[in-house]
Amino acid sequence: QGGDWGSAISRELGRAHPERVIGVHLNLLPGAQATREPTEKELAALAPGERERALESWRRWSAWSAEGTGYAVLHSTRPQTLAYALTDSPVGQLAWIVEKFQEWTDSAELPEEAVDRDRLLTNVMLYWLTGTAGSAARIYYERAHVTGARAARPTEPSTAPTALAVFPAEIQVPLRHEAEPTENLVRWTEFDRGGHFAAMEEPDLLVDDVRAFFRHLREKG
Repeated sequence: QGGDWGSAISRELGRAHPERVIGVHLNLLPGAQATREPTEKELAALAPGERERALESWRRWSAWSAEGTGYAVLHSTRPQTLAYALTDSPVGQLAWIVEKFQEWTDSAELPEEAVDRDRLLTNVMLYWLTGTAGSAARIYYERAHVTGARAARPTEPSTAPTALAVFPAEIQVPLRHEAEPTENLVRWTEFDRGGHFAAMEEPDLLVDDVRAFFRHLREKG
């Protein structure tokens, strides 16, 4: 099961080792969003609901690409420079992380509307007390500079049974017609609340969906 970086890792484990993986449950599906504005011809080929979803997917991805990628650019290019600032200032470390909770959770104004403040502070303290702002950012740098790295969208289909839990405030709006050519989707669940940090925001919804998915696979098998 995975979201964020874990979604890419979990998906690739299922793709690479389908004989050893019972199923893959995700709450984010990299590459399934609209990364360019759909053409009139493409929209006309979709059902009305999927058509509106495609437009919303593009709007959200376009907005995030324009305003929300600064952290990733820094992590991917100058992680060590940033690390000194975050390790030197607890307020800086707090702002760096909590801003993402404010942006990516299902909250109207304050992040604690979605995630308890003590949990937010605990999350930040894990980086601050251990001095791991720099090492945590290295994954972005290593991925950006590895030889032969490919984009999030795979080219070969997966045979591993895959489930996707869709939370409305997620930074990417997945499109089923984009995902189906490369994913063996057997379950697609849309929820009415929750965002990018689903395990912290709506743990009961996420856990229930994971259990239902694997229960179905066990009964089917």
